[in-house]
Amino acid sequence: VQLQASGGGLVQAGGSLRLSCAASGRTLRSYYMGWFRQAPGKGREFVAGIRWSDGMTYYTDSEKGRFTISRDNAKNTVYLQMNSLKPEDTAVYYCAARYGSSTYGKYDYWGQGTLVTVSS
Repeated sequence: VQLQASGGGLVQAGGSLRLSCAASGRTLRSYYMGWFRQAPGKGREFVAGIRWSDGMTYYTDSEKGRFTISRDNAKNTVYLQMNSLKPEDTAVYYCAARYGSSTYGKYDYWGQGTLVTVSS
């Protein structure tokens, strides 16, 4: 599976961005997709996930209500809609895929990352 993330950029606090993760190589029907981020000087953290087979989603508490993960079966693409962005959301965002239906565990495939910068 090859993953291509895009959609990052510079946005003011309170603004919105939509990240995309296009997958190629195989269908994602049996995969769980996640969005992660890594802020400067910090470790990588999980942001949101979606089970491709039925669209079940999972969010960390800090993103719940502001971020929405979704998928487009026809385009083999996962999206992360980010609203009410805060400066602390500034990070490189990565999409990842793991075989199976669980949020937790080792992710097998990673995209290259897309930078999101939120100015105050």
